[in-house]
Amino acid sequence: MSNHLHDAIYDRHGNAPAFYEHFHKLLAKCMNALRGRWENFFSSEQVCVVRLATTQDLIDKLAYIATNPVNDDLVERVDEWPGAAGHRALVTGASLRATRPKHFFARNGTMPEEVELRLTIPSELGDRDLIVAAVRARVEDIERERARERTSAGRRVLGRYGVLRQSWRHSPTSREPRRNLRPTIAARSLWARLEAIQRKREFVVAHRRARLALLAGSPISFPSGNVLAASFHVRRRRGRRKIELMRLT
Repeated sequence: MSNHLHDAIYDRHGNAPAFYEHFHKLLAKCMNALRGRWENFFSSEQVCVVRLATTQDLIDKLAYIATNPVNDDLVERVDEWPGAAGHRALVTGASLRATRPKHFFARNGTMPEEVELRLTIPSELGDRDLIVAAVRARVEDIERERARERTSAGRRVLGRYGVLRQSWRHSPTSREPRRNLRPTIAARSLWARLEAIQRKREFVVAHRRARLALLAGSPISFPSGNVLAASFHVRRRRGRRKIELMRLT
């Protein structure tokens, strides 16, 4: 459960890939320094990013993130999970605080000594209190359902202290499914799913057209949502074509 992470973000300014790149890079380097390890910290596979089409899909995924350890029989309740988690902070409105790791960042560097993060529901997605209440209710339902299943099957959870006693060197013994589907859209509603798929197709077509125009020397604007550049400028220098990347501002 602690060899990967789940997060739910609202990408208002189209910075998600840059955020993932920076966050995952710092986290990997920091943890490798802590454990005295080298090479890859995360899998070399592409980050799995799923677009949530509706408010109900958001509620489902927030509950799924919170109840991961419960569904895997590690703890009985979400609040018993000893690892990093944001459900309580989201529900109560309390801030998460973290201090700068001394083993990695320089004392006189630019990284702040302490950072604070407040989890909330952006106003664009709906009423914060209603969504949080729905997430809390769904989490409680899942906790009760899993408790009934364990009672019927005669299973017990590993428990908080059992989780903490495990070595960080341990790895799963079961085989991970390979070559399975990697969805990029989550939508209960058929029509919402079809609409999201169509928008993605239109983006791919527009992006491909802009890329071909760029390579042909007649650049056009890339579609909204292109991550690294708002526009490309092609010019010739010393008999060669040079492509300059202009970052989004």
